[in-house]
Amino acid sequence: MRLRSARGLALLAVTMLLGGTALAQSPTYGVGRTPTEEEIRAWDISISPTGEELPPGSGTVEEGALAYRRTGCAGCHGATGTEGRAPRLVKREAEPNTDPWNLGRILPIRAPYATVVWDYINRGMPLNREGTLTADEVYAITAYLLYLNELIPEDAVLDAESLPKIQMPNRDAWAQVPDWQPGQPRLPGYPY
Repeated sequence: MRLRSARGLALLAVTMLLGGTALAQSPTYGVGRTPTEEEIRAWDISISPTGEELPPGSGTVEEGALAYRRTGCAGCHGATGTEGRAPRLVKREAEPNTDPWNLGRILPIRAPYATVVWDYINRGMPLNREGTLTADEVYAITAYLLYLNELIPEDAVLDAESLPKIQMPNRDAWAQVPDWQPGQPRLPGYPY
């Protein structure tokens, strides 16, 4: 009798194990679909240092100052980009030829390529409304931030052709972001 019970339990266990696997392979009930090539291209918004993936559009420093206020950048970064609860956007005063790493954690200074600044603004701003800026607004805000950090003249016009040509102060001295481990802060000293 015990042998028969043991066999029955073993058969039950195997049935449950295989039954769970079979259920995992059940039909999808028509929910979802494979994305089209066009949809995948639309989601692929990575911008390389060469800028070949940059969209059409342009922006000036003056337009950027207006877009900075209109799109809410000042709400987090402050009216001048130097105050507010989010990180500074404008470098601190320093002697000429100061090592970019000594100017603070300022994206327009630390980025090795100007296209990185454009890409970050395009993907990550404004907070909680990421991806809502137009290409022209991103070009303009990028121009404004680069101007505030004395990297381009006030009359500069940024577009897909001019942006990758900007020589960034940290182009040859950038450092890889350290690996993050669960339980550690995002970045040492970063309050958010």
